Amino acid sequence: MHFSRTMAVAALALGLFAGLGPAAFAATEVPFTQQVFEASQHEGKPILVHITAPWCPYCAKQRPILDSLENEAAFKDLVVYNVDFDTQKDIVRAMGAQKQSTLIVFHGAAEKGRSTGDTDAGSIKALLEKAND
Repeated sequence: MHFSRTMAVAALALGLFAGLGPAAFAATEVPFTQQVFEASQHEGKPILVHITAPWCPYCAKQRPILDSLENEAAFKDLVVYNVDFDTQKDIVRAMGAQKQSTLIVFHGAAEKGRSTGDTDAGSIKALLEKAND
């Protein structure tokens, strides 16, 4: 048993060092600036804008779901922008968001879908998949 565990750890470590582990599939979280957001849109990237607040219970439930999904191979090209509902009001208004816990997906410049207050992993995954279309 000890030999098997040691081998498994070694294999995982080699995979991580070779860029083959879970981190190789992670989406990219980027601080929001209008210039960087527009560049992602211009490049035709799949994009998630998460309007969030540290005090929001829905946001707290969304975070582990998003963390898990962002590490799936299907979302390796996803660019994620977290926008603070309280301190980035200009961006919140520009996105047309009325509440925190709003998820907005784009493929390039085209908005593909949005939801607010969703904490169901399946429907959040379905929303993120729209960014790949």
